[in-house]
Parts: sequence; structure tokens; C-alpha cells
Amino acid sequence: MPAPAPMSMPVPLAEAAAAPAVRPYQQYVYAYPHKTAYRPLNREHASLRELWADEPKGALSLYFHIPFCEVRCGFCNLFTRIGAPDGLATAYLDAMERQAAAVREALGDGARFANAAFGGGTPTFLEAAELERLCDLAERGLGADLTAIPLSVEASPTTATADRLAVLAARGTTRLSLGVQSFVDAEARTAVRPQRRADVEAALARIRDAGIPVLNIDLIYGIDGQTEKSWSRSLDAALAWQPEELYLYPLYVRPLTGLGRHRGQTPGDDAAWDEHRLRLYRHGRDHLLARGYEQVSMRMFRRAGAPAGGGEDYACQTDGMVGLGCGARSYTSTLHYSFDYAVDMHRIRGIIDEYTTRSTDDFRRADFGWEMNGDEARRRHLLQSLLQAAGMPVADYRARFGTAPGDDFAAELDRFRDRGWLDGSAGPKVLRLSAEGLAHSDALGPELFSPAVRERMAAYAPK
Repeated sequence: MPAPAPMSMPVPLAEAAAAPAVRPYQQYVYAYPHKTAYRPLNREHASLRELWADEPKGALSLYFHIPFCEVRCGFCNLFTRIGAPDGLATAYLDAMERQAAAVREALGDGARFANAAFGGGTPTFLEAAELERLCDLAERGLGADLTAIPLSVEASPTTATADRLAVLAARGTTRLSLGVQSFVDAEARTAVRPQRRADVEAALARIRDAGIPVLNIDLIYGIDGQTEKSWSRSLDAALAWQPEELYLYPLYVRPLTGLGRHRGQTPGDDAAWDEHRLRLYRHGRDHLLARGYEQVSMRMFRRAGAPAGGGEDYACQTDGMVGLGCGARSYTSTLHYSFDYAVDMHRIRGIIDEYTTRSTDDFRRADFGWEMNGDEARRRHLLQSLLQAAGMPVADYRARFGTAPGDDFAAELDRFRDRGWLDGSAGPKVLRLSAEGLAHSDALGPELFSPAVRERMAAYAPK
């Protein structure tokens, strides 16, 4: 799903007055806890059949992870590798088929899926026939009816070819997310994303011709040399296609990424870069709001009246997600689990190669994970609800946990309130972020991490 110049435009007075002295860009929290908190599990006690035996399975989420890309962007720290030589894509799909057999056996006959997503990597790295096979794995292998549920698929301009798009449209795709990042060729090169605007525009034309109901375009702000003027150029170029959704991502520079190895490509003054990104965020937000888009989260904007196509996967507060592929995670009420995690390309290749050699029996147990308890479930629900612009109905929280969020997280909520991050006009029935709180989502989210999760993440050695 994801993933850097001072400017003269002043911060609006009301926002400047409320802005706390907290670094706004700390971590994008798309799932809690992050995989860096996962650790090896005792496989003798991690049988998938046992893990899923008492779980509700009537409305599961399904996620397929394809770890291949044609290039690795300079900002990317996702679990992905460049290319799939020597039949690796076929071997990977073979392994997914074995994994699907083990998972379906563990879920039993009563499992039903409410939504599905293909992510990566770049799922459309697969050729058209391979995408057909992937859809068959979901439908015949796991029993998901892709034509009856929301199906979201990620793509890149290069791989959004007419034959691939035709397969996805015919198999029920409701949402296609295109990673563009910038319509300005020089900015794309700076972000180590080699592409030409003409090729991006051609890909967008093919997507619209394919008739997939929801088009999402991903853009990034904070690229070195980017100004409000060039940011507006990208925003307007995207708006020309009337996308149903737009995601605006702040640029992060992480260790072991291309930009991370060449820090000279990003501003050295982190405080100035933070302020630069905040200004671009506010400019982009206001630009979209003025053109009929509704803010769904810090990153997500939806055109007023547009259908939801399944792009809300990462905001799910509940459990019951089944992930296939070596970069996917799965959620039960008691355990979040996945395979090993890495960012370094050599280590990623090793994990993918190991995945392709697994037998069906090897897939019958969970490898790495995090055991959930009541406190962690509360944190996850509050965190992922609060980061949505609509906020969290207090009654929903109380119905699930039997307590009020103000009882469980009094210190945190008081701190957010003091900083102006909570919307005081929302009333007692809804806990909702203010505009400034949404702008600081990447600071607020990490503050809700438990001490145990923080300790695990701090101890994780990048590899």
C-alpha cells in the first residue's frame, strides 16, 4: 500500500497557534503493532487450525501480497524485490497455492470474505495470465467471490497495461490504486522513481478505459526541490482525471532505502523539513477540499459522492484478516502473525526464496507474530479509529470493551486535548481529531503504542 526547500507561505494563524512542539513526522501507523514488534513463535503452539478454531469467520478480510516490482523507488522500505528472474513468479504462485490449501483447511467450510486486496510490491508486475491465476487462488483456493465483494489492487504506471487491466476488471476489481508520486518528471527522478509524465498519463487513460469503478492516485510531498507551485501542478494533473480517491503521503527517508543511503538528497535540517512538509500537506489538503473532496484521514481524500471501492483496508479496527504471500500479515483476536520481515534487498530475496520452497505442511503453522491482549486490542481500536477524520463513536468502544476510552487512556487523551489535537465541538458521543490533530497523525499514532511494543520495536535490528 506505500509508501525532500523552505517556503514563504505562512502557516494559517489558527493552526500556528495550536501547533505543539512535537515532531509531526515520526511514523506512518497503518497497522498496530508494526512487524518490527513481531518475534518468532513457538511453532508447536502456533497451529493455524487452532488459532482460527474459535474465531468469527463470517466477514473476513483477504490480502494477497506480491513482493515484486520493476524498480525499487528511493523512498521504499516495503517488503519487495526488483524483478522475478528464472521463473520465480511461477514458483511464488505455486507456493501461494500450497499456502491457500493450508489456510482453507484451517478456516474450515464456514469462512466467508467481505473484502479483498492485492498489494505488494506491485501485484500488476504479474502478467495477465498470472493475474488470472491469482484471482483463481482467491476464488477456488479460498472460496472468495471476487465479483461480489470490494477488491482493491495496487499498480504502477509501467505495469498498468491494457491486458492486465482487462483481467482485473473482468474479475471484479472495484478499486485500482496507481502509484504516481509526482507528475513532475524532475521530482520523480529525485525520488528515484524513473518515469515520464507522458507514460503516467497513458496509464491513467488505460485505467479509465478499463472501467474500474474507483481510481486512486498516490502522490508524495516533501521531495527535495518541491515547491507549492510544483505540488499544485501534480495535484491539478491528478485532478484532471477526476479520481474517486487521492492519497497524499509525506516523504519519509528510512534506513536501508535508496534515499537513506544518500542522505545528501534530503534536507539536513529536520525541523525545517518538518515545517516544509506540514506546509505542503496543508496546501494539498486545502486544494482538494476546495475542489469537492472529503478528507477521510490524514492521507486519504475521496471525491464527494464517489463510491467506496475497498481502499479502507488499513483502517480496520477489528480482527479477522487472512494474508497470503511472504509479506502478508494475518489477524486473529489473539495473535497477529506473518513471515519474517526485512528491508535489505539481500535478506528479502532470501525470505522470498525460502517461502517458495515451503510445503503445504510448512504453511500450517504461524512463524512470527505478536500475541494480543486486552490492552493492546484497546490501543489498536482507539488508534486506528482516531486516525480517521470521522472519529470514533464512544459507544462502539464501550460496546466492544465494556469501558470508556477516557477511562483507559485518560493521560494520552488529556495530552492530545492540551495540544489542540482533539475536536472540542464533537460532543461526548464522538472522539474526533481536530484539523491540527489530523495533520499530526504521524506523531499521535506512535504515542498510543504500548511500552511493550515500543521495547520490541527499539530492540529490532534492521535487516
